Amino acid sequence: MRYIPTTEKDREAMLKSLGISSIEELFNDIPEEVRFRGELSLPPPQSEIEVLNSLRALAQKNADLDRYPSFLGAGAYDHLIPSAVQHILDRAEFYTSYTPYQPEISQGTLQAMYEYQSLICNLTEMDVANASMYDGATALAEAAILACGATGRGKALIARTIHPEYRQVTQLYLESRGLEAQYVPYDRGQVDLHSLKNNLDEDVACVLIQQPNFWGLLEEVEEIASLAHENGALFIVCVNPISLGILEAPGNYGADIAVGEGQSLGGPVAFGGPFLGFFAARDKFIRQMPGRIAGATNDAQGRRGFVLTLQTREQHIRRERATSNICSNQALNALAATVFLSLIGKEGLQEVANLCLQKAHYAYRKIVSIKGFAPLFPGAFFSEFPVSTPLPPEKINKALWERGIIGGLDLKAYYPELGPAMLFSVTEARTREDIDALTQVLEEMANE
Repeated sequence: MRYIPTTEKDREAMLKSLGISSIEELFNDIPEEVRFRGELSLPPPQSEIEVLNSLRALAQKNADLDRYPSFLGAGAYDHLIPSAVQHILDRAEFYTSYTPYQPEISQGTLQAMYEYQSLICNLTEMDVANASMYDGATALAEAAILACGATGRGKALIARTIHPEYRQVTQLYLESRGLEAQYVPYDRGQVDLHSLKNNLDEDVACVLIQQPNFWGLLEEVEEIASLAHENGALFIVCVNPISLGILEAPGNYGADIAVGEGQSLGGPVAFGGPFLGFFAARDKFIRQMPGRIAGATNDAQGRRGFVLTLQTREQHIRRERATSNICSNQALNALAATVFLSLIGKEGLQEVANLCLQKAHYAYRKIVSIKGFAPLFPGAFFSEFPVSTPLPPEKINKALWERGIIGGLDLKAYYPELGPAMLFSVTEARTREDIDALTQVLEEMANE
């Protein structure tokens, strides 16, 4: 079956309208000396099953997480996903959903967005959440821009303990608007509170931190919130949503805006995407939030219905009044997070978070007991931890790879001042056998 919609008669009509007799005449402006006149070296045609087998063979060359236990985190995490999540996502009415421009005929999509927003508010203890954003990095950047607009100030203090790529995105967003990004150094793996206090002035619109931070360590959030608010600045926190199963919610320790990456809420690790940015804030910032917000109401007959309550983007209002040029939300990923959180519930999230904590600390104790491996920083951590290594991390990861294990992150590219160091991530998906296999390879290398 051919999948070209135009018929021969259609093509003849178009050629006649253009005043030419053949499609080849459309390319007469291409010089003869650069035209290819030979035969393309292509494989012979294959049947459907042959193509599928070829693609499967290619796919098996990838180190997928179904076969390789992974200790690589730093923003993308291998968590267990209930099978019901994918089954619901595969439903046609959700799988191809897009921004509902006609809300009255998109009740299912709007309700899914509304439920997602409600869950994010419950998770973060914030007043309002939008219908999602591209990823955690853009959500953080948009939060900084909101803060500058809300305060009328032009500088953001960004902790160096935030994910380096999130910092890069945020700085780019700020500088593109003529705003300033200033970095706050770290001390023993946490925000340097003395430096933060010294850098807070009347130009600072917001203080940005990550909790747990890039190294998995816990920040002194209440003290940072107090310092920011004493200076009239907003306090913005980028959080790991799984950690909120056991850690205090940002709304309870003074955050004005809470953002983060929602991939770990029912999203697989799939070559760097697609991701899901969540964005929640105090209700006084609702009209300055980027993206859109779905709301619930009643129709003329008193029936419950859902609408797009706020749409402060340039496709809906005058460009100069738009809060952001974020043009779409991650509806399918947000639905995955909604289904995931609904399925596991509050107690399930606590259990997942506790398993991550316990397994990470088990791995940590085993690794730092190996000759040459040592804690990089002394602070408390959730499910990721950095260690200094006796060998180049590149060599360690190569040896792990050869044993069918995906190792940790080499920190050299992001923090060269730390020397040889690695960041390991351990989620509930890792078994004791996985962790023991990892530490066995490390011990063998240390004793060579």
